[in-house]
Amino acid sequence: MTVTRHEVLADVEPDEARRVLLDVTYRMLGSFAEAEDAVQETYARWYALGPDERRAIERPTGWLVRVASRVCLDILRSARVRREKYVGEWLPEPVPGPARWSSNADGAADPAERVTTDETVGMALLVVLETMTPAERVAFVLKDVFGFPFDEIATVLGRSQTACRQLASSARRRVRDAEVGGAATSDGIEAQAVSAFRRAWETGDLAALLDVLDPDATVVADGGGKVSAVLEPVVGADAVARFFGDVLVRAPHLTFTEEDVNGRPGLLVWADGALVTVMAFEVRGTRVVHAWAIRNPDKLALWR
Repeated sequence: MTVTRHEVLADVEPDEARRVLLDVTYRMLGSFAEAEDAVQETYARWYALGPDERRAIERPTGWLVRVASRVCLDILRSARVRREKYVGEWLPEPVPGPARWSSNADGAADPAERVTTDETVGMALLVVLETMTPAERVAFVLKDVFGFPFDEIATVLGRSQTACRQLASSARRRVRDAEVGGAATSDGIEAQAVSAFRRAWETGDLAALLDVLDPDATVVADGGGKVSAVLEPVVGADAVARFFGDVLVRAPHLTFTEEDVNGRPGLLVWADGALVTVMAFEVRGTRVVHAWAIRNPDKLALWR
């Protein structure tokens, strides 16, 4: 799981660090919109320093990451209250691959505006991160994803190094208990499972759906109270298959395209040419274990 990037950060100039900060803040917050706000606030604090103060900072990008982490910590604390009032299940905002990112004025995708998609941004891990306390999440992202030493994490969290080690250890247990990053399924097999799911769903073949679903499969939908969505997880292959069959009965003209979602094979659902759902999956072996359907239109802006 660990992807050590801490040393690389030392070589990035402050004005070129936006991509790094988006990578950090999106993993901490699970929301691209909130990540952008956190990055903007971080740069505001950087430029509020005097020129001499900025020159005195030996590792500017490390300083920016630490400040961004503190901003995220505040956002996470307030977000826990907001999400308690959220209608239905709250899911992370899905991010696309590079080709679909919004283009800049020159018509070319700007790498500085993207989140790097790898195993640390998969929907399965982001969902587990949502179960952590704000301090656990920050400690896990800084240590296990970006390889920050505990003395710097302690500075961010305002706790002892021993306490930060305990936070990171607790976070790792949550990841292990959720079996995230366990027995790996190859990209090709995972894509085949998602393709089989798509074919079965679009043809209404419930038997074929059952063949591709794990017996304990679950589906979670996020409509945010703005569009229709089940308010609680649907559990068990039979119930999940019936759920998707019912969706097709109610909306028989849906169309489907396969596309990477958070760096893994996913599915886009369209109605009359408009994107209505982005779906992410977790596949173990050859079967779908979890399906996450993001329908809240506020979370689909990057896909349009």
